[in-house]
Amino acid sequence: MASEQFDVDAFLRQPLTARLATNGPTVRPVWYLWEDRAFWILTGPWSRLPDRVRDDPDVALVVDECDVATGRVRQVTARGRAELVPFDAAKGRRKLSRYLGDDEALWDPRFARYLDDEASGRGTMWLRLVPDSLAAKDLGYTVAP
Repeated sequence: MASEQFDVDAFLRQPLTARLATNGPTVRPVWYLWEDRAFWILTGPWSRLPDRVRDDPDVALVVDECDVATGRVRQVTARGRAELVPFDAAKGRRKLSRYLGDDEALWDPRFARYLDDEASGRGTMWLRLVPDSLAAKDLGYTVAP
């Protein structure tokens, strides 16, 4: 999954927002964790995402960045069959701290509740996408002075 153009793993470890497309079509922004060559996305019964994946697990996901000040434009596109797997709080902590920082005391309580799913009864689960295909493109350009 390496790219000659840029380090895909380093790019995907950044706290960027991805967009996940399911059949419908439906596209939603998501936070993700890139770990074990898979995208991990929190979901649960409060969302239509689990039902959509059960009905048709084929999904597409894109992570990109565009900085017009520097001309940095990169994207990673993934396709594959998503699966719903049981929630793991340690993985959830790793994911949320990417976006919210390491000090959980400073997190918005809405996010901290995901980590105590058994007590909350929210039914949190993971959508796991191990890509069948992963394409990385550097579409950067030179900014005129």
